[in-house]
Amino acid sequence: MRKINVAEKFSKISEYYKPHIAGELNGQMIKLVKANTEFVWHHHDHEDEMFLVVKGRFRMEFKEADARERQEWIETGEFIIVPRGVEHRPVAEEECWIMLFEPASTLNTGNVTNKLTQPQLEHV
Repeated sequence: MRKINVAEKFSKISEYYKPHIAGELNGQMIKLVKANTEFVWHHHDHEDEMFLVVKGRFRMEFKEADARERQEWIETGEFIIVPRGVEHRPVAEEECWIMLFEPASTLNTGNVTNKLTQPQLEHV
């Protein structure tokens, strides 16, 4: 048991959209990721995700079942939970620090595999 300094951990992350593991508990991972542009549209068949903004802000875009799109801005100190199966895409217009709470099995690009997919995560 030891405390974690979140700002210090984020200072060690230099790549965008490359999550790092900051902690683990009860089959869940606490991941830190920096964002600075749009990510890919994707969903997770089996996992819910929680996005907590530590610094900055980003826009979460959603595709509804009826093909309508909507968005929600998440500011510093706010979080949003994306339920499993919901098509979504985080978009940051400038650097944003995000803490993710999700099951250890969650792949960052969900049902999509591309150059941003990170199958093996590093600890920070």
